[in-house]
Amino acid sequence: LVTGGAGFIGSALVEKLLLNNEEIINLDNLNSYYDNSLKLARLNNIQKLVNKYNSKYKFYEVSLEDKLAINNIFQSHSFSAVVHLAAQAGVRYSIDNPESYFQSNLLGFGNILEAVRNIQVKNFIFASSSSVYGENKQIPFKENHNVDHPVSLYAATKKSNELMAHSYSHLYNIPTTGLRFFTVYGPWGRPDMAPFIFTKLILEKSKIKVFNGGNMKRDFTYIDDIVEGVFKCCYKPAYPEKNSSKNSSLAPFRIFNIGNGKPIHLLRFIAVLEKELGILSQKEFLDMQMGDVVETWASTDELKNWINYSPSTQIEHGIKKFVNWYKDFYKIS
Repeated sequence: LVTGGAGFIGSALVEKLLLNNEEIINLDNLNSYYDNSLKLARLNNIQKLVNKYNSKYKFYEVSLEDKLAINNIFQSHSFSAVVHLAAQAGVRYSIDNPESYFQSNLLGFGNILEAVRNIQVKNFIFASSSSVYGENKQIPFKENHNVDHPVSLYAATKKSNELMAHSYSHLYNIPTTGLRFFTVYGPWGRPDMAPFIFTKLILEKSKIKVFNGGNMKRDFTYIDDIVEGVFKCCYKPAYPEKNSSKNSSLAPFRIFNIGNGKPIHLLRFIAVLEKELGILSQKEFLDMQMGDVVETWASTDELKNWINYSPSTQIEHGIKKFVNWYKDFYKIS
């Protein structure tokens, strides 16, 4: 089962698993957080793969909050792994629209945990976020750093998910892996994220908003590198950390950073994008935004040790692939 399988990461993972000859159940509510045509196009790509390889695949349009529907899906299928990527995303959106985060990221996450418990899933993987590190001053961010000070509601819900998942793992012996994603970008990406926003505005010759005077760094991670990491976790369930002071309960529970490990200065990112587009941007420099952080930087040593995770995509190559896709998808010559 992949939840959020019409989303950016979810759809790419579904394709990867289908190519590995897996039977996939895909769940997404197709909400209107961003343009649904993009989600439908991703699902269309998946269907083409299914038709080409005669894969076993089924899509359900269901919301996480619909407990009865979720339970019916879990009772109707036997899952070797559940990859829970569905959530209400976005740091800035959470400031003005908290209710959707309570519903999807807390109530919805609880419904998934209960369904996982009821059928005793042997490998549960869920999406956390680099945002849980908040204003952590220790860099690079490591999994054992303190994450008790989230600076956005979105981050708080993701931290809550980690705690909820740990308790279920401990109480019901559910092998559980939480992945803290760091600024994923690439073809088929989300329209609410910087690569998409900047590309659209630069092509329109409109001003782009550059917060904190451009003094920001992000651990931009290319979609293929992310998917390879999640894919490998699908075949290695968590087991207890022995002799670990971090996890005295010895629950089969792991948390990993999944990022590039090489933060990029925001102005350099913009310069690479300008070069690929062949257009100089018009910048509007602004103060820091509420809920935002100056720098993210993932230590990926733990995930490398776990599944030999080794992201390799350089920012120049990743941006080139994204821009080529963007121009093709939106038919820009």
